[in-house]
Amino acid sequence: MAFTPKILAFAGSTRIDSYNKKLVKIAATGAKAAGAQVTYLDLRDLPLPLFDEDLEAEEGLPANARTLKDLMISHQGFSIASPEYNSSVTGVLKNAIDWASRPSPNEAPLAAFADKVATIMSASPGSLGGLRGLVHLRSILGNIKVLVLPDQVAISKAYEAFNPDGTLKDPKQQQSIEHLGDRLTKILLKLN
Repeated sequence: MAFTPKILAFAGSTRIDSYNKKLVKIAATGAKAAGAQVTYLDLRDLPLPLFDEDLEAEEGLPANARTLKDLMISHQGFSIASPEYNSSVTGVLKNAIDWASRPSPNEAPLAAFADKVATIMSASPGSLGGLRGLVHLRSILGNIKVLVLPDQVAISKAYEAFNPDGTLKDPKQQQSIEHLGDRLTKILLKLN
């Protein structure tokens, strides 16, 4: 039976009309075209309290954190679009990563992240397109055993970059984001 890579695609934003949600969906299109099974996750659907070890000790892992962690464990790859907040990642994204990284009994350390492969991208109203935040995201993921592919794309002036249907106005940008999904799928196929 042929291996089908499973990719979890999500954005570090909960805003309904998020540029980064649109962006990661474009990457998902490229991944699907290359043969991957893609699960799109909106972090808005899994609200999490701020990470707090006292809360974890009293109540255990929150149900939505367990759901997120299980989703991550069941996928070999991540396609992540990260907005840039104050030159870094969003609190929503960092909090989700922090909760999913928590150890559970009889589970390998960093089970949701170890040996996963990720591709990262960003869209921002600013002139750098969220590039500074991607540096931090790459560092965070690399330190929790995720192989982050070297290719990344940052889309500047995001407020004018998208068509009403969620595609990018610039065909070269559209192709470069689709390529991220395609590349992630092909790497996962080679690794498995």
